[in-house]
Amino acid sequence: MKVDSLNNTDSFRKEDSSVEDYISLLKPRVMILAIFSSICGLILAPGNIHPFLSFVAIICISMGAGASGAINMWYDKDIDSLMNRTKNRPVPRGAIFSSNALGFGVVLGLLSVLLLGLATNYFAAFLLASSIIFYILIYTMWLKRRTHHNIVIGGAAGALPPVIGWAIATGSVSIEPIILFLIIFVWTPSHFWALSLFKSEDYKKANIPMLPVTSGVETTKKNIFVYSILLFPVAIAPYYIDFLGLIYLLFSFPLSAYYIFICFRLLRTKDKKSERSISKQIFAFSILYLFAIFISILVDKFA
Repeated sequence: MKVDSLNNTDSFRKEDSSVEDYISLLKPRVMILAIFSSICGLILAPGNIHPFLSFVAIICISMGAGASGAINMWYDKDIDSLMNRTKNRPVPRGAIFSSNALGFGVVLGLLSVLLLGLATNYFAAFLLASSIIFYILIYTMWLKRRTHHNIVIGGAAGALPPVIGWAIATGSVSIEPIILFLIIFVWTPSHFWALSLFKSEDYKKANIPMLPVTSGVETTKKNIFVYSILLFPVAIAPYYIDFLGLIYLLFSFPLSAYYIFICFRLLRTKDKKSERSISKQIFAFSILYLFAIFISILVDKFA
């Protein structure tokens, strides 16, 4: 259920908006992953596209990702104000009117889709629009506040950028970008559940049904471990379908094995302090892991 008591945060606005505030609306850390994975999809795709159009396309994907973040902050202003992790975002802090955040996000989203369609092809623009709509309507407005499956299903939006990158170059989708999609999609739950373990009090205060809140710590630890195991065959699949070569396998295999190992450590520990420490380790390593996987994809491509 949406928290109503703090819906009208505009009335608490005290500060003047800055460029930095509007940049933070875009969720730049999330945007970096979208940009990087879409570039990987674009580079790996067969066919040629003019470098300038490639640049424009990446800008469009960045704008689309930023639009999703801005609209998410507009809608989540009430719960963001309750959580220590998010209370200093520009809308709950009162640096930006929530209506301005919404307008900024809508304009960015529309421009990103329209420009991508005109610069490359309308199939890629359709995928970008689908990603934005899925993140806002399915994840933010529906799943996030209603079910602990929010991250599992909602992760599809964040996994689409490499598919969009591939579609920009080819105007189509094949098994290769689907594998890239699956790597991010299967990676997402363990990444966010690790975060939710050491931020569970925040989620309780905001009444967000993350897995540790609804099902407890032990169930969360088991699910993190299960998803780390599921990630292993997906992560090394590009080698076995002859999409990538031995260099990629030599990177992805030990990275994925170590990820399983630290998730297993979390599963076995019963000490609360250790649980918190290892969950932070998993969260930090999961970010490094995903970037390392995609870097190894590029290294294999150009080796």
